[in-house]
Amino acid sequence: MNRVRSSVAPMTTPEPTDDPQAFARAFEEAFQQTYLRFHRRDGKRSQMSGASRAVLLHLAHAGPLTVGEAAKHLDRAQSVMSDIVTQLESKDLLAREPDPHDRRRTLVWLTPAGFDALDRERQVLSTELIARAAATLSAEDRVALVGTLHALNEGARP
Repeated sequence: MNRVRSSVAPMTTPEPTDDPQAFARAFEEAFQQTYLRFHRRDGKRSQMSGASRAVLLHLAHAGPLTVGEAAKHLDRAQSVMSDIVTQLESKDLLAREPDPHDRRRTLVWLTPAGFDALDRERQVLSTELIARAAATLSAEDRVALVGTLHALNEGARP
């Protein structure tokens, strides 16, 4: 497993006070260090093509669709969409199932493995590295850290 070199510079920005600008500088520097320490280093993140990823994402948001509906939504030829679906089905990322309302139609939908693959695609940070570091924190510190990040994200909402 690749490890971050110990050459990641320690924080040089003064600790934030009540000044939002000082906080912003300190947070930005801490975030850079966090990203460098915890971003995924597992090689190529996916063997999944952009088209395959787009199909999985679209289905995850839109729900089960026929191959023809997916082709129309993604502006692809039905034959191309059928090939993509067949490829994803062979990897157990999609499954074909009869439409419960019309047995003549066949819907495609993500399998549990398909949902897992999408989750892995979205991960930027290594949960393994974060868990290892989090084990050194108290449960209260872990709760406070996540709560504070949520609060900061909420503060950025329009």
